[in-house]
Amino acid sequence: PPQVQPFLPQWLAQPKLVQKSIKDNLVPIRDVPGIHPRLLKKLQMNGIESFFPVQAEVIPAVLQSASNGYLLGQGGYRPKDICVSAPTGSGKTLSFVIPIVQVLLDRVVCQVRALVVLPTKELAQQVSKVFNIYTDGTGLKVVLITGQKSFAKEQEMLVQKKVTGYCSLADIIVATPGRLTDHINQTPGFSLTQLRFLIIDEADRMIDDMHQNCLNQIVKAAFQVENDSGSNILFQRTKPGPITAASSCYPQIPLQKLLFSATLTQDPEKLQQLDLFQPRLFTSVYSEKKTLGDGTETEQDTNKKYTLPEGLSQCYVPCDLNSKPLLLLHFMLKMKFTRVLCFTNSREASHRLFLLVQAFGGVTVAEFSSRLTPNERQRTMKEFEQGKIQLLISTDATARGIDIKRVNYVINYDAPQFIRTYIHRVGRTARAGEVGVAFSLVLRIQERRFLRMLNDAGIQDVKKQPVKGNSLKPLVQRYEEALCKLEKTVK
Repeated sequence: PPQVQPFLPQWLAQPKLVQKSIKDNLVPIRDVPGIHPRLLKKLQMNGIESFFPVQAEVIPAVLQSASNGYLLGQGGYRPKDICVSAPTGSGKTLSFVIPIVQVLLDRVVCQVRALVVLPTKELAQQVSKVFNIYTDGTGLKVVLITGQKSFAKEQEMLVQKKVTGYCSLADIIVATPGRLTDHINQTPGFSLTQLRFLIIDEADRMIDDMHQNCLNQIVKAAFQVENDSGSNILFQRTKPGPITAASSCYPQIPLQKLLFSATLTQDPEKLQQLDLFQPRLFTSVYSEKKTLGDGTETEQDTNKKYTLPEGLSQCYVPCDLNSKPLLLLHFMLKMKFTRVLCFTNSREASHRLFLLVQAFGGVTVAEFSSRLTPNERQRTMKEFEQGKIQLLISTDATARGIDIKRVNYVINYDAPQFIRTYIHRVGRTARAGEVGVAFSLVLRIQERRFLRMLNDAGIQDVKKQPVKGNSLKPLVQRYEEALCKLEKTVK
């Protein structure tokens, strides 16, 4: 029998499997139990008639865990934490937005009860947009904190000082780590002691060292003793531990963690740091048993660690450094690729490639990197989605997790160094059950490493697609002119 890794905790070893194929497993929204009629109506107004498999599994699980409202019931059952590992574009955002809005619908006092932490401003904006759609008309307040407004302005959005003390202006906060930490430490009256849901999206990025401290601070703030008004002593939280007669005699607000990622780490030690409580894992990243003709089962792909969207085809083009720009132009001009998202490994490389393609002419091109202001990025994305821009050259930081509609091709201009980067890049296409193609330009010296990296992750269906040198010849002269033009402008 295959070797079972001995140290995997039970919840990781036996997760709840979620169907991979989105299109064949849509669930009509009315068939998912327990959703409030008001939200069903909202979903329909937004053109959503069916849930994706991830949503159909996770929404009821979160609702179930909050079936006693947001206090712990008598007997002190504490809700289990939830981890969700599912490919890019499989609908993770709605799977936490819907249940959270529903649980908070009948709240009376405004307090921060849900906090969503995301690694980038773009993602945070995207998520707060979705929350705004579903809280519209409910009286629930969503506040976005990403440092796009001044610190003082954000403080005004979060808390209000009254004669009786501070009161919260937010029920749901969507934030990036840096700014959030600043408010925890510097904003008077900002309190997380009533926090019921902590959602960590793109969790693998957040567990990485840079944000671990932020997560610790949130949890510390959530369990802080409030001393300004005596009444809160009643709802004093005790750090979760064995339930004693004393600890179960008054109601408590449990803090439940929900983790989402396309590449959730399976590393128990890393997950240990998050201090999860009896976690349940929902995953569509798994190997399938294949039945052979003679009726025996074989365990295929035992090492498939990542799932890619179903409609994705993947190829790679072996090349040398000089032919890379020519290949890109060849794809755009000769092969007439449209709606292409092209990744480089750095901001400088992105900018240079953008100038080069612009100088060459004939391709509507834009760059998408931290050089641009958030407004410029919004505009660029819109124009790309409308088809006014055919080639968008981007860095990883900017595009991670972002939902760009209708990307037909992803081109890895620089081969990604890590498997996760690869998964996230190619996952920008073939979203929500559509089809898409990913091309990676791989230098000959990188080829072996690149293929091994994919193979180790159980990705085997990447086709080699050489492009003949003489099909690039017609581009050379004009390309060299563009280079000269570029050198002049750079000087």
